[in-house]
Amino acid sequence: MLLLAASIVLALSIGSAGFPFMKVWSILLHQLPWMADRPVAWTKLEEAIIVQVRLSRVMLAILVGACLALAGAGFQGVLRNPLADPYTLGVASGSSIGAAFLILFGLQTFIGMWSIPIIAFATGMMTLFAVFWLARSQGKMGIETLILSGVIVQAFLSAFVSYMVSLSQGVINEILFWLMGSLAKRNWGHVSMMLPFLLIGLPVLSYYSRSLNLFVLGERHAAHLGVRVERTKLIVLIVSTLLTAAAVSVSGVVGFVGLVVPHLVRLIVGPDYRLIVPISAIGGGIYVLWADTLARTILSPKEIQLGIVTAFIGAPFFAYLLKRRKAGLAKGG
Repeated sequence: MLLLAASIVLALSIGSAGFPFMKVWSILLHQLPWMADRPVAWTKLEEAIIVQVRLSRVMLAILVGACLALAGAGFQGVLRNPLADPYTLGVASGSSIGAAFLILFGLQTFIGMWSIPIIAFATGMMTLFAVFWLARSQGKMGIETLILSGVIVQAFLSAFVSYMVSLSQGVINEILFWLMGSLAKRNWGHVSMMLPFLLIGLPVLSYYSRSLNLFVLGERHAAHLGVRVERTKLIVLIVSTLLTAAAVSVSGVVGFVGLVVPHLVRLIVGPDYRLIVPISAIGGGIYVLWADTLARTILSPKEIQLGIVTAFIGAPFFAYLLKRRKAGLAKGG
């Protein structure tokens, strides 16, 4: 939490319009009700840059990262696979179809700024239920069948998204930029949209963390120990997908967060999901916050897409983790 707080202040201080560390603190403290009457040493424009532009983007980056990392922990726990991530069941591709469709036909604002988030969220959830329908047999969902169904649906939807990209002419860049993820041009309205999902998802996954610990023993052993296996799988998968769809609908496709962060947290605190779930939320927020800070500053005033930065950081890091794990297995670890 201290690292997250320090990251917020540092991220607010970094940008094309550089602000001293103390000025950022002073502006933030001035927003408190009992500090509002104090004399100020900054302009209204500087205050607007910190509070309306940067702070909203920083908070949104934290929420997106926390949701994706929580979803990753949920998927890895239910599927008993540390390589699982929020996009395993094709939710990202499903959300991408809704967004690409709106952009292709120029409908991005037919219900205001919420057009793409709402439609992307809806198509993401439709994808989840399609995967469940494919995977369910005699009232149960096997892990292998669920993963295979997700791979099939994701492959089909990815092809459909690519087809829409090939049809687009003047808006091809807009579609591709959304698919690469970004937090540019977002505001406090998007923060308000994301916050309820985190406030619901974190307690639910924390409640089921004990059951996720028992899943390591296998579904049959977990059932003998009192876990309602099918109900737990369904709830954790739905909540994890809700978190993923909410994040993707606002930020676009941002990869490797749900894959790398829970894996790193597991290396630090061990296999106990009672620790993995809450610490993944904090770690995911820090990860995406710094990735977004790099995205908007490393080539300032030009901005890199957030998904590119997370891939540049996440892919080599995860390759290192795999190499380390392989070496440990070779030595009998």
